[in-house]
Amino acid sequence: MAIAVVLAMWFVLPVAIANATESKTRHPYIKHWKHATVGKGALGGVAARAGVAQVRRTPRKWGGGASGFGKRLGTGMAAHAVATTVEHAVAAPLHEDLHYHRSTRKGFAPRLEHALTSTVVTSNTKTGKRTPAVGRISGHAAAGAVSQGVLVGAGGASTAGLGLAADAGSNVVREFVPRRHHRRPLSGRLE
Repeated sequence: MAIAVVLAMWFVLPVAIANATESKTRHPYIKHWKHATVGKGALGGVAARAGVAQVRRTPRKWGGGASGFGKRLGTGMAAHAVATTVEHAVAAPLHEDLHYHRSTRKGFAPRLEHALTSTVVTSNTKTGKRTPAVGRISGHAAAGAVSQGVLVGAGGASTAGLGLAADAGSNVVREFVPRRHHRRPLSGRLE
């Protein structure tokens, strides 16, 4: 049942995004959705959360060992796939910007406020106006509903709340950790 729900959501997003756009070009949300769902960072995050749950032995009924870790990893991946699929399917027709943009303001408090607010407020890609991040919020709510109803892995409200809290923490890190500058290759330089 759980696999059927995840597979259905996996195939619904590209169709929903394709129907949401008028042009015949590929929608930019599809590439972002793939990266957010099965990219290295996404898979690493799911594996890390499963590892923490394994150490904490939650939920207890899954026990320990490879079997317990596999159940935690599978549940985490299913909830993550549902969250990103719903987030992108809702955000695409609403033209929500799903990327985090650093603050241009100076000082710790204004930058922290921007990072935390950007969790639930985004900008419209067509008008540039600030709007509620309906896609992000509904994605986490859907992940909570799936984890409680279908996967029976955790409480739905706690899954949604923890997901939004993780997004807020991620935004704070993106705001305050310096950007990585890539070094240019040595070819063409005088030594």
